[in-house]
Amino acid sequence: MKDYLSLRIGKRFSSFQLHKKTIWFSLLALLIVIAIAVVSLGMGEMKIAPLDVVKVLLGIGSEENALIVEQFRLPRIVIAILVGAALAVAGAIMQGLVRNPLASPDILGVSGGASVFAVGFLILFETASIKWLPPIAFLGATLTTFLLYALSWKKGVTPLRLVMIGVGIKIAAGAIVTMLIMFSPFLLQNKALLWLTGSIYGVDWNDVFMILPWVIGLILVASLLARRVNLQQLGDDLATSLGSSLQMDRFLLLMICAALTGTAVSVGGDISFVALLAPHIAKQLIGPSFGGAMTLSAFLGAIIVLLADLIARMAFSPIEVPVGVFTSAIGAPFFIYLLYKNRNR
Repeated sequence: MKDYLSLRIGKRFSSFQLHKKTIWFSLLALLIVIAIAVVSLGMGEMKIAPLDVVKVLLGIGSEENALIVEQFRLPRIVIAILVGAALAVAGAIMQGLVRNPLASPDILGVSGGASVFAVGFLILFETASIKWLPPIAFLGATLTTFLLYALSWKKGVTPLRLVMIGVGIKIAAGAIVTMLIMFSPFLLQNKALLWLTGSIYGVDWNDVFMILPWVIGLILVASLLARRVNLQQLGDDLATSLGSSLQMDRFLLLMICAALTGTAVSVGGDISFVALLAPHIAKQLIGPSFGGAMTLSAFLGAIIVLLADLIARMAFSPIEVPVGVFTSAIGAPFFIYLLYKNRNR
Protein backbone atom coordinates (compact mmCIF):
# COMPACT_ATOMS: atom_id res chain seq x y z
CA MET A 1 0.00 0.00 0.00
CA LYS A 2 3.06 2.29 0.12
CA ASP A 3 2.64 2.90 -3.60
CA TYR A 4 -0.81 4.43 -3.12
CA LEU A 5 -2.01 7.74 -1.71
CA SER A 6 -5.33 7.59 0.18
CA LEU A 7 -7.74 10.46 -0.35
CA ARG A 8 -11.03 11.04 1.45
CA ILE A 9 -13.65 13.56 0.31
CA GLY A 10 -15.48 14.68 3.45
CA LYS A 11 -16.63 12.47 6.28
CA ARG A 12 -19.72 11.14 4.54
CA PHE A 13 -18.25 10.71 1.09
CA SER A 14 -16.23 7.84 -0.24
CA SER A 15 -12.46 7.58 -0.06
CA PHE A 16 -10.24 6.30 -2.83
CA GLN A 17 -6.59 5.63 -3.56
CA LEU A 18 -4.31 7.16 -6.16
CA HIS A 19 -1.22 5.43 -7.46
CA LYS A 20 1.80 7.60 -6.66
CA LYS A 21 3.54 6.75 -9.92
CA THR A 22 0.47 7.93 -11.84
CA ILE A 23 0.42 11.21 -9.92
CA TRP A 24 4.10 11.94 -10.50
CA PHE A 25 4.09 11.04 -14.20
CA SER A 26 0.90 13.06 -14.76
CA LEU A 27 2.36 16.11 -12.99
CA LEU A 28 5.56 15.78 -15.03
CA ALA A 29 3.58 15.52 -18.26
CA LEU A 30 1.51 18.59 -17.27
CA LEU A 31 4.68 20.61 -16.67
CA ILE A 32 6.00 19.52 -20.08
CA VAL A 33 2.72 20.62 -21.71
CA ILE A 34 3.04 24.06 -20.06
CA ALA A 35 6.72 24.38 -21.04
CA ILE A 36 6.09 23.47 -24.70
CA ALA A 37 3.08 25.80 -24.82
CA VAL A 38 5.13 28.74 -23.50
CA VAL A 39 7.95 28.09 -25.96
CA SER A 40 5.52 27.64 -28.85
CA LEU A 41 3.70 30.89 -28.00
CA GLY A 42 6.98 32.72 -28.47
CA MET A 43 7.88 31.14 -31.81
CA GLY A 44 6.90 32.66 -35.14
CA GLU A 45 7.89 35.44 -37.49
CA MET A 46 8.18 37.66 -34.45
CA LYS A 47 10.09 35.89 -31.67
CA ILE A 48 8.98 36.52 -28.09
CA ALA A 49 11.10 35.43 -25.13
CA PRO A 50 9.51 32.83 -22.80
CA LEU A 51 9.62 35.30 -19.89
CA ASP A 52 7.72 37.87 -21.96
CA VAL A 53 5.17 35.20 -22.89
CA VAL A 54 4.65 34.43 -19.20
CA LYS A 55 4.18 38.14 -18.51
CA VAL A 56 1.48 38.31 -21.19
CA LEU A 57 -0.30 35.29 -19.71
CA LEU A 58 -0.18 36.97 -16.29
CA GLY A 59 -1.63 40.17 -17.75
CA ILE A 60 1.49 42.35 -17.31
CA GLY A 61 3.06 42.07 -20.77
CA SER A 62 3.34 44.75 -23.45
CA GLU A 63 0.33 45.48 -25.66
CA GLU A 64 2.17 44.38 -28.81
CA ASN A 65 3.16 41.03 -27.31
CA ALA A 66 -0.32 40.58 -25.84
CA LEU A 67 -1.93 41.07 -29.24
CA ILE A 68 0.32 38.48 -30.91
CA VAL A 69 0.11 35.90 -28.10
CA GLU A 70 -3.53 36.19 -27.09
CA GLN A 71 -5.19 36.76 -30.44
CA PHE A 72 -3.04 34.89 -32.96
CA ARG A 73 -1.08 32.15 -31.18
CA LEU A 74 -2.89 31.17 -27.99
CA PRO A 75 -6.07 29.84 -29.69
CA ARG A 76 -3.93 27.53 -31.79
CA ILE A 77 -2.04 26.25 -28.73
CA VAL A 78 -5.26 25.62 -26.81
CA ILE A 79 -6.74 23.79 -29.80
CA ALA A 80 -3.60 21.62 -30.06
CA ILE A 81 -3.94 20.68 -26.38
CA LEU A 82 -7.66 19.92 -26.65
CA VAL A 83 -7.36 17.93 -29.89
CA GLY A 84 -4.41 15.92 -28.56
CA ALA A 85 -6.17 15.16 -25.27
CA ALA A 86 -9.44 14.17 -27.00
CA LEU A 87 -7.74 11.82 -29.45
CA ALA A 88 -5.59 10.27 -26.71
CA VAL A 89 -8.54 9.56 -24.39
CA ALA A 90 -10.55 8.16 -27.31
CA GLY A 91 -7.62 5.86 -28.07
CA ALA A 92 -7.36 4.79 -24.44
CA ILE A 93 -11.07 3.88 -24.41
CA MET A 94 -10.76 1.94 -27.66
CA GLN A 95 -7.70 0.01 -26.50
CA GLY A 96 -9.41 -0.79 -23.20
CA LEU A 97 -12.52 -2.12 -24.94
CA VAL A 98 -10.71 -4.12 -27.60
CA ARG A 99 -7.94 -5.22 -25.22
CA ASN A 100 -5.38 -4.63 -27.93
CA PRO A 101 -2.60 -1.98 -28.07
CA LEU A 102 -3.08 -1.77 -31.86
CA ALA A 103 -6.62 -0.40 -31.55
CA SER A 104 -7.43 3.27 -32.05
CA PRO A 105 -10.28 5.29 -33.62
CA ASP A 106 -8.27 6.10 -36.75
CA ILE A 107 -7.30 2.46 -37.31
CA LEU A 108 -10.84 1.12 -36.66
CA GLY A 109 -12.56 3.49 -39.06
CA VAL A 110 -14.16 6.05 -36.72
CA SER A 111 -11.89 8.86 -37.96
CA GLY A 112 -12.42 7.58 -41.50
CA GLY A 113 -16.18 8.00 -41.16
CA ALA A 114 -15.69 11.56 -39.96
CA SER A 115 -13.40 12.17 -42.94
CA VAL A 116 -15.97 10.90 -45.45
CA PHE A 117 -18.62 13.28 -44.14
CA ALA A 118 -16.21 16.20 -43.86
CA VAL A 119 -14.68 15.77 -47.33
CA GLY A 120 -18.11 15.18 -48.83
CA PHE A 121 -19.30 18.41 -47.23
CA LEU A 122 -16.28 20.38 -48.49
CA ILE A 123 -16.71 19.11 -52.04
CA LEU A 124 -20.49 18.84 -52.45
CA PHE A 125 -21.38 22.03 -50.56
CA GLU A 126 -18.54 24.31 -51.56
CA THR A 127 -20.55 27.49 -50.94
CA ALA A 128 -21.68 26.49 -47.44
CA SER A 129 -20.10 28.06 -44.36
CA ILE A 130 -17.04 26.27 -43.01
CA LYS A 131 -18.60 26.58 -39.55
CA TRP A 132 -20.81 23.61 -40.47
CA LEU A 133 -17.75 21.36 -40.79
CA PRO A 134 -17.38 20.44 -37.07
CA PRO A 135 -20.96 19.12 -36.61
CA ILE A 136 -20.72 17.29 -39.95
CA ALA A 137 -17.50 15.53 -38.91
CA PHE A 138 -19.01 14.79 -35.50
CA LEU A 139 -22.06 13.25 -37.18
CA GLY A 140 -19.84 11.14 -39.44
CA ALA A 141 -17.88 9.73 -36.48
CA THR A 142 -21.07 8.93 -34.56
CA LEU A 143 -22.87 7.23 -37.46
CA THR A 144 -19.73 5.24 -38.29
CA THR A 145 -19.58 4.01 -34.71
CA PHE A 146 -23.24 2.96 -34.89
CA LEU A 147 -22.43 1.08 -38.12
CA LEU A 148 -19.36 -0.51 -36.53
CA TYR A 149 -21.40 -1.67 -33.56
CA ALA A 150 -24.30 -2.95 -35.68
CA LEU A 151 -22.09 -4.93 -38.09
CA SER A 152 -20.13 -6.38 -35.16
CA TRP A 153 -23.26 -7.58 -33.36
CA LYS A 154 -23.87 -11.30 -33.21
CA LYS A 155 -25.43 -12.23 -29.89
CA GLY A 156 -23.33 -9.40 -28.51
CA VAL A 157 -20.21 -7.57 -29.63
CA THR A 158 -16.75 -9.06 -29.18
CA PRO A 159 -13.40 -7.21 -29.40
CA LEU A 160 -12.22 -9.41 -32.31
CA ARG A 161 -15.28 -8.60 -34.42
CA LEU A 162 -14.89 -4.90 -33.63
CA VAL A 163 -11.33 -4.98 -34.94
CA MET A 164 -12.15 -6.93 -38.11
CA ILE A 165 -15.21 -4.84 -39.00
CA GLY A 166 -13.40 -1.62 -38.04
CA VAL A 167 -10.48 -2.28 -40.36
CA GLY A 168 -12.95 -3.00 -43.17
CA ILE A 169 -14.79 0.27 -42.52
CA LYS A 170 -11.49 2.16 -42.53
CA ILE A 171 -10.59 0.74 -45.96
CA ALA A 172 -14.05 1.47 -47.34
CA ALA A 173 -13.97 5.03 -45.96
CA GLY A 174 -10.57 5.63 -47.55
CA ALA A 175 -11.90 4.44 -50.93
CA ILE A 176 -14.94 6.73 -50.70
CA VAL A 177 -12.76 9.72 -49.82
CA THR A 178 -10.47 8.98 -52.78
CA MET A 179 -13.45 8.82 -55.14
CA LEU A 180 -14.84 12.09 -53.84
CA ILE A 181 -11.52 13.84 -54.34
CA MET A 182 -10.94 12.37 -57.81
CA PHE A 183 -14.24 13.74 -59.16
CA SER A 184 -13.98 17.19 -57.58
CA PRO A 185 -12.52 20.46 -58.95
CA PHE A 186 -8.81 21.08 -58.47
CA LEU A 187 -9.17 23.86 -55.86
CA LEU A 188 -11.51 21.75 -53.76
CA GLN A 189 -9.10 18.82 -54.01
CA ASN A 190 -6.38 20.89 -52.35
CA LYS A 191 -8.77 22.02 -49.64
CA ALA A 192 -9.91 18.46 -48.91
CA LEU A 193 -6.37 17.02 -48.97
CA LEU A 194 -5.14 19.66 -46.50
CA TRP A 195 -7.98 18.78 -44.12
CA LEU A 196 -7.31 15.04 -44.50
CA THR A 197 -3.63 15.47 -43.63
CA GLY A 198 -4.56 17.14 -40.36
CA SER A 199 -3.98 20.83 -39.68
CA ILE A 200 -4.90 23.35 -37.00
CA TYR A 201 -3.90 26.31 -39.13
CA GLY A 202 -6.27 29.29 -38.97
CA VAL A 203 -8.20 28.33 -35.83
CA ASP A 204 -9.51 31.09 -33.56
CA TRP A 205 -11.23 31.53 -30.20
CA ASN A 206 -14.58 30.55 -31.71
CA ASP A 207 -13.14 27.10 -32.45
CA VAL A 208 -11.79 26.89 -28.89
CA PHE A 209 -15.13 27.76 -27.30
CA MET A 210 -16.91 25.37 -29.65
CA ILE A 211 -14.99 22.23 -28.65
CA LEU A 212 -13.84 23.12 -25.10
CA PRO A 213 -17.04 22.06 -23.27
CA TRP A 214 -17.31 18.89 -25.35
CA VAL A 215 -13.73 17.76 -24.69
CA ILE A 216 -13.81 18.54 -20.97
CA GLY A 217 -17.29 17.08 -20.47
CA LEU A 218 -16.58 13.87 -22.37
CA ILE A 219 -13.26 13.30 -20.60
CA LEU A 220 -14.99 13.78 -17.22
CA VAL A 221 -17.66 11.24 -18.21
CA ALA A 222 -14.96 8.81 -19.37
CA SER A 223 -13.16 9.18 -16.02
CA LEU A 224 -16.40 8.34 -14.18
CA LEU A 225 -16.67 5.17 -16.27
CA ALA A 226 -13.04 4.12 -15.61
CA ARG A 227 -14.11 1.13 -13.52
CA ARG A 228 -16.26 -0.19 -16.38
CA VAL A 229 -13.33 -0.02 -18.78
CA ASN A 230 -11.16 -1.87 -16.26
CA LEU A 231 -13.80 -4.60 -16.04
CA GLN A 232 -13.92 -4.87 -19.85
CA GLN A 233 -10.18 -5.56 -19.88
CA LEU A 234 -10.69 -8.63 -17.67
CA GLY A 235 -12.59 -10.45 -20.43
CA ASP A 236 -16.29 -10.83 -21.18
CA ASP A 237 -17.05 -13.75 -18.85
CA LEU A 238 -15.26 -12.34 -15.82
CA ALA A 239 -16.64 -8.83 -16.38
CA THR A 240 -20.19 -10.21 -16.54
CA SER A 241 -19.68 -12.26 -13.38
CA LEU A 242 -18.52 -9.11 -11.56
CA GLY A 243 -21.77 -7.33 -12.40
CA SER A 244 -20.88 -5.44 -15.56
CA SER A 245 -23.68 -4.73 -18.05
CA LEU A 246 -21.26 -5.78 -20.74
CA GLN A 247 -22.99 -4.80 -23.97
CA MET A 248 -24.56 -1.60 -22.61
CA ASP A 249 -21.21 -0.47 -21.18
CA ARG A 250 -19.44 -1.32 -24.43
CA PHE A 251 -21.95 0.65 -26.48
CA LEU A 252 -21.82 3.66 -24.15
CA LEU A 253 -18.02 3.73 -24.16
CA LEU A 254 -17.92 3.43 -27.95
CA MET A 255 -20.25 6.43 -28.22
CA ILE A 256 -17.97 8.47 -25.95
CA CYS A 257 -15.01 7.41 -28.08
CA ALA A 258 -16.87 8.49 -31.23
CA ALA A 259 -17.85 11.83 -29.71
CA LEU A 260 -14.27 12.59 -28.65
CA THR A 261 -12.93 11.57 -32.05
CA GLY A 262 -15.52 13.57 -33.95
CA THR A 263 -14.90 16.64 -31.79
CA ALA A 264 -11.14 16.48 -32.36
CA VAL A 265 -11.36 15.69 -36.07
CA SER A 266 -13.92 18.45 -36.67
CA VAL A 267 -11.33 21.13 -35.86
CA GLY A 268 -7.96 19.45 -36.37
CA GLY A 269 -8.72 17.27 -39.37
CA ASP A 270 -7.63 13.64 -39.62
CA ILE A 271 -4.52 13.77 -37.38
CA SER A 272 -3.30 10.19 -37.35
CA PHE A 273 -1.66 7.98 -34.71
CA VAL A 274 -2.06 10.26 -31.67
CA ALA A 275 -4.83 7.97 -30.40
CA LEU A 276 -2.50 5.00 -30.85
CA LEU A 277 0.71 6.46 -29.44
CA ALA A 278 -0.38 8.29 -26.29
CA PRO A 279 -2.33 5.47 -24.52
CA HIS A 280 0.35 2.90 -25.32
CA ILE A 281 3.12 5.09 -23.89
CA ALA A 282 1.00 5.83 -20.80
CA LYS A 283 0.42 2.14 -20.11
CA GLN A 284 4.12 1.39 -20.51
CA LEU A 285 4.88 4.05 -17.89
CA ILE A 286 2.23 3.40 -15.23
CA GLY A 287 0.45 0.14 -16.05
CA PRO A 288 -2.89 -0.88 -17.62
CA SER A 289 -5.38 0.65 -15.15
CA PHE A 290 -7.65 2.84 -17.29
CA GLY A 291 -8.21 5.69 -14.82
CA GLY A 292 -4.54 6.55 -14.46
CA ALA A 293 -3.67 5.72 -18.06
CA MET A 294 -6.47 7.96 -19.33
CA THR A 295 -5.23 10.99 -17.39
CA LEU A 296 -1.62 10.51 -18.46
CA SER A 297 -2.73 9.74 -22.04
CA ALA A 298 -4.53 13.09 -22.24
CA PHE A 299 -1.35 14.96 -21.28
CA LEU A 300 0.79 12.84 -23.62
CA GLY A 301 -1.63 13.44 -26.50
CA ALA A 302 -1.40 17.17 -25.88
CA ILE A 303 2.42 16.94 -25.87
CA ILE A 304 2.47 15.05 -29.17
CA VAL A 305 0.20 17.50 -31.00
CA LEU A 306 1.93 20.55 -29.48
CA LEU A 307 5.35 19.31 -30.58
CA ALA A 308 4.08 18.34 -34.03
CA ASP A 309 2.50 21.78 -34.44
CA LEU A 310 5.66 23.56 -33.32
CA ILE A 311 7.76 21.59 -35.80
CA ALA A 312 5.15 22.11 -38.52
CA ARG A 313 5.33 25.88 -38.06
CA MET A 314 9.08 26.31 -37.68
CA ALA A 315 10.91 23.49 -39.53
CA PHE A 316 10.29 24.81 -43.05
CA SER A 317 9.32 28.42 -42.30
CA PRO A 318 7.74 30.36 -43.98
CA ILE A 319 6.09 27.24 -45.44
CA GLU A 320 3.80 25.55 -42.93
CA VAL A 321 3.49 21.77 -43.03
CA PRO A 322 0.27 20.11 -41.73
CA VAL A 323 0.50 18.66 -38.22
CA GLY A 324 -0.65 15.25 -39.44
CA VAL A 325 2.50 14.84 -41.53
CA PHE A 326 4.68 14.75 -38.41
CA THR A 327 2.34 12.61 -36.29
CA SER A 328 2.21 10.10 -39.16
CA ALA A 329 6.00 10.18 -39.51
CA ILE A 330 6.29 9.15 -35.86
CA GLY A 331 3.22 6.93 -35.66
CA ALA A 332 3.70 4.77 -38.76
CA PRO A 333 7.05 3.24 -37.64
CA PHE A 334 5.64 2.84 -34.12
CA PHE A 335 2.61 0.98 -35.50
CA ILE A 336 4.91 -1.35 -37.45
CA TYR A 337 6.90 -1.95 -34.25
CA LEU A 338 3.71 -2.85 -32.37
CA LEU A 339 2.68 -5.23 -35.16
CA TYR A 340 6.07 -6.92 -34.96
CA LYS A 341 5.96 -7.07 -31.15
CA ASN A 342 2.47 -8.61 -31.11
CA ARG A 343 2.91 -10.94 -34.11
CA ASN A 344 2.69 -14.13 -32.04
CA ARG A 345 -0.32 -13.13 -29.94
